[in-house]
Amino acid sequence: MVEPVSGPRAAFEIDELYHHRRLELVRLAVLLVDDVPTAEDVVQDAFAALYRRHGARLTGLDDPEAYVRRSVVNGARSVLRRRRTVRAYVPPRPRPAPPPEEHVLLKEEHQEVLRALGRLTTRQREVLVLRYWSNLSEAQIAETLGLSRGAVKSTASRALAALARRLEDPA
Repeated sequence: MVEPVSGPRAAFEIDELYHHRRLELVRLAVLLVDDVPTAEDVVQDAFAALYRRHGARLTGLDDPEAYVRRSVVNGARSVLRRRRTVRAYVPPRPRPAPPPEEHVLLKEEHQEVLRALGRLTTRQREVLVLRYWSNLSEAQIAETLGLSRGAVKSTASRALAALARRLEDPA
């Protein structure tokens, strides 16, 4: 084991600190971030920041070992925060593209209805599609969407009124 090079008045250079403590710091980082390449990057970034801030002679720094160790821990925390953020992100599901012949096969009136239906709220659109396309009863729609029957009735009523207004005035 290498003796500690830090102390109240220990004057040494960054390359000496790097050679004596790099592997120990990588082991520390591996235990924190759980993979070797990332741990090596964290340690390398800590030493680069130390050099940028204090130079090769580490002037103005009482305990360079503690400083770089703290930098490694903070770097590992940042990596873990980024991982948590990335894992929490759920990209929106892409809508399937309509078949190319859809617009040719549908009559203009049907296209107008589809456009108006697309401008309703999600809940209104779901209720109307389940009712008139899937031929579900109010009770089945309520169970499917987790709503009360009354909410299904009122949503369907408002959706039909909104659909009628949009079809009368498509602008």
